[in-house]
Amino acid sequence: MLYFGGLFGVVMIGLTIFAVVDVITSDEGSVRNMPKMVWLLLVLLFPLVGSIAWLVAGRPVVGTGRARLGAFERGTPAYPEYDRPGRFAAGNPDDDEEFLRRCRERAEEQRRKGRENQ
Repeated sequence: MLYFGGLFGVVMIGLTIFAVVDVITSDEGSVRNMPKMVWLLLVLLFPLVGSIAWLVAGRPVVGTGRARLGAFERGTPAYPEYDRPGRFAAGNPDDDEEFLRRCRERAEEQRRKGRENQ
């Protein structure tokens, strides 16, 4: 590594050390755009450019708290099904019975229409 001297040299060494440690401690699944080992080699071989590239394009997105999803995986919604805002949840058994009665009536109506269409 070349000696640049002064404040720029200290900042560059600090940035490189930070980037190397950050690449090593990052989870393999959360690293973006390239595999973790490629990022490590890029930061070690090209300290200034590699460190800046890591911070801009490779570092895991802060706040997700989980790894990148695979090709056929779906993310979970922000709210679990029963905690979703605006979802009706029966407060007493009578409200639940009314809902079930309406579901049964609708199902019977659909069956009747299906029989008529045949």
